[in-house]
Amino acid sequence: MSVLEAIVLGLVQGLTEFLPISSSGHLRIVPALFGWEDPGAAFTAVIQLGTMAAVLLYFRRDLWSIATAWLRELRLPFRRRSHEANLGWLIVLGTVPICVFGFVFSDQIEEGARSLYLIGSMLIAFSLVMLVADRIGRRDRPIADITARDGIFIGFAQALALIPGVSRSGATISAGLLRGFDRAAAARYSFLLSVPAVVLSGLFELRHIGGEGSVGVVPTVVATLLAFASGYAAIAWLLRYLATNSLTIFIAYRIPLGIAVLVLAATGTIS
Repeated sequence: MSVLEAIVLGLVQGLTEFLPISSSGHLRIVPALFGWEDPGAAFTAVIQLGTMAAVLLYFRRDLWSIATAWLRELRLPFRRRSHEANLGWLIVLGTVPICVFGFVFSDQIEEGARSLYLIGSMLIAFSLVMLVADRIGRRDRPIADITARDGIFIGFAQALALIPGVSRSGATISAGLLRGFDRAAAARYSFLLSVPAVVLSGLFELRHIGGEGSVGVVPTVVATLLAFASGYAAIAWLLRYLATNSLTIFIAYRIPLGIAVLVLAATGTIS
C-alpha cells in the first residue's frame, strides 16, 4: 500500500466510522473503485484504533466518570448504583455479543464477508431498518433511563456490524431509537459502547500488521493518525446534527451507493 492510499483510507475510516454509513464497507468499496488491493480486515480493525482514540479524547470526561464510578460501586446492587456505574456495567454487557460472534465467525469476517455483493445488499437492506427505527421510535428517553434490557438489545445490534455494509453506529443508533431513546442519546451511547469492542478487535488484529501479505507498518500508522483526526471531527458534527435532524440524509446516501456497488460488481467494473 502506498502512502497516498493510506491517506485516502485513513480519511475514509475516520469520516465513516461514526456516521451510519459503514466504515468497513467503505474501506472495501473505495479501494475497489480505484483499482487498489483490498487492505483486508486486519488493516480495517487496526486503523479503527485511530477513531477509538478520537472517542476516548472526545468523551474523556464521560469515560473517566463511568470507569471510576464502576470501580467504586462494584459491590452495590443495580438499583443502588449511580447512573455512571450502571452505564459501565451495560457497556461491558453490551460488548459480550460482538466478542462472541466475532470469535465464532472470525474466518467468515476476514474472508467471505468482504464480498461486494454482500456489502451492497446490506447497505440497502439496513437502510430500511434505519428508516423504520427513525420513524417509529418514540425518541423521548434520555440516556439516564437506560436499563439492562436496553443494553442487551443494543449490544446484539452492535454484533450485526460485523457484517460490512451494516454500520456499527447505524445498528446501535437504530436499536436505541427502537428502544425509545432520542437521537442524540442513542448516538452518545453508541459511541461509548463501541470503545471496548473496537479496541479489543484492533489489538487482536495488530499481530497481522507487517507480516507476509499484510499492509506495511508505515501506511497503517499514517492511516490511523488521519482516522483519528477526521474521526474526532465526525463525532462532533454528528452529535450536533442528530440533535435536530433525522437519519434521512444517511439513508438517502446508503441506498444509491448500495445499488451502484451491486451494479458495478455485477458488470465486472469493480471486483
